[in-house]
Amino acid sequence: MGFTVAHGLMLALLIASTMAISMANKGGQFGNWPYRGPYHPNNTQTSNRIIVGDSYHWNYGFNYTEWAIKHGPFYLNDTLVFKYDPPTPNTYPHSVYLLPNLQSFIKCDLRNAQKLGNATQGAGEGFEFVLKRPWQPHYFACGEHDGIHCMNGTMKFFVMPIYRWYR
Repeated sequence: MGFTVAHGLMLALLIASTMAISMANKGGQFGNWPYRGPYHPNNTQTSNRIIVGDSYHWNYGFNYTEWAIKHGPFYLNDTLVFKYDPPTPNTYPHSVYLLPNLQSFIKCDLRNAQKLGNATQGAGEGFEFVLKRPWQPHYFACGEHDGIHCMNGTMKFFVMPIYRWYR
C-alpha cells in the first residue's frame, strides 16, 4: 500500500498541530502552558539531557504522548535518556524502537523500525538518543511482545526537534 493523499493530509495535520503546540505563545513566552517563560523545564540556551517519563522512566502504564506534549518543545541536539528496569520474573521487559514514519507509528509496525535499546540497555543510567534531524518527527515506541505496549497507545510518543532561537 503506497502513500496516499489521505496519508499526506494526515501528516500535514500532525506537523501543523505539533508546531502549534510546540510554539504556543502563552503569556508572551515560548513553551507550553503551564510552564511559562524561563521556568519551562526545557527553556535553556544549551542542549538538554531529558529523561523520558521523568521519575517514572520508560514503563508500562504511563502516557508518553501526554508527557511529550507537556515537555515540548524539544530542540535540535537535545538528548533523550531512556531508563527502564532490566527484565525480571516480576517485571515486563521493555525496549525502544525508532519508527520510520507516521503510518508505522499509528499501527505500531516494527518491521522497518530501528532498535535503539534492547531489554537490558535501559538499566542504570539508561541509554541516550540525540535529536539530530530538525523539523522531522522522531517516532519512538516500546517493541517488546510484538509491540503490545505500543498498541495500547501509551508506550509511544513522537517529538519534532526545532532550532533553538537565541535571545
